[in-house]
Amino acid sequence: MSGNTFGTLYCVTSFGESHGPAYGGVIDGCPPGLELQAADLQAELDRRKPGSSRHVTQRRESDTVEILSGVYEGRTTGTPIGFLVRNEDARSKDYAEIARKFRPGHADYTYWQKYGIRDPRGGGRASARETVVRVAAGAVAKKWLGARHGVRVRGYLAQLGMRKIPFQAWEAVNANPFFAPNAGVVPELEKLMDELRASGDSCGARVNVVASGVPVGWGEPVYGRLDADIAAAMMSINAVKGVEIGAGFAAVGQKGSEHGDEMTPQRFLSNNNGGILGGISSGQEVTVSIALKPTSSIRLPRRTIDIEGKAAVIETAGRHDPCVGIRATPIAEAMLACVLMDHALRHRAQCGDVSPPTRPV
Repeated sequence: MSGNTFGTLYCVTSFGESHGPAYGGVIDGCPPGLELQAADLQAELDRRKPGSSRHVTQRRESDTVEILSGVYEGRTTGTPIGFLVRNEDARSKDYAEIARKFRPGHADYTYWQKYGIRDPRGGGRASARETVVRVAAGAVAKKWLGARHGVRVRGYLAQLGMRKIPFQAWEAVNANPFFAPNAGVVPELEKLMDELRASGDSCGARVNVVASGVPVGWGEPVYGRLDADIAAAMMSINAVKGVEIGAGFAAVGQKGSEHGDEMTPQRFLSNNNGGILGGISSGQEVTVSIALKPTSSIRLPRRTIDIEGKAAVIETAGRHDPCVGIRATPIAEAMLACVLMDHALRHRAQCGDVSPPTRPV
């Protein structure tokens, strides 16, 4: 299987399966001298880990990370950073039925057709548990971006099923299990999820991510566009079916006089382009929104076929998130941070000695 590495200069390779011994990753391209310890990665992994509330999968994983290489006396050395997160609470017996049947909406069928073999335990390589590697790599990128450029990457849950969540304050995001930016809606979200879990069904979600402090100039104007790389990174997250940059699909209903971000000597007057113009960062906030589909693994009986192509009915047992979007915020933040760090390094390599002729607005 190929396609397990992303990035150009800040490269991340992941390995492992949901019910294997561990997940692991290698970060290649992190510059030397960054103060880094396992606790930096652990803080982000704890935000993503399962079993954190009754509204997500009850698989109990500590997600304890071990840094194996690339750090000496608390600083990165410039060599590959290898790390490992061991699996501790796999229950392979929960997946006995799907070894011969394909779950609708899941990757079971396509994996089987492409490779002729698959690991059905928890989805194997297709499991969202693979995102532990992304979140760990994103933690490194977040710290480097903050230390070198003052960039801050934050996200929040903007919609759960049909319930849109008005943004109120960043302070509320990490104070509830939904990453909701509005404390007042949390009881309603809890009721919604309790009802959904009892019904055996699932729902989708929308997550917004914002990067502030991004300098002007990151990205390339043709094939290495910053927005294109962000979109690809977000679409690589399990269950993501849509990505918007800035106004996104709302731009369809806007006029040019409204969508174009006018400028004054002091600032931009709007940010419909999401902080990216012509594939290059404008110096404004980079704003991204992702749509996550309903969890495919549900308890309700559904029609499918088995590995012999015969009609079958399947009910998925095991421990699953009724809404995968609840834990997606740290993952989306991580992917945006990784892309931004990659482009920061690429910009430094090509244009690090360029002095802009016009002062940034």
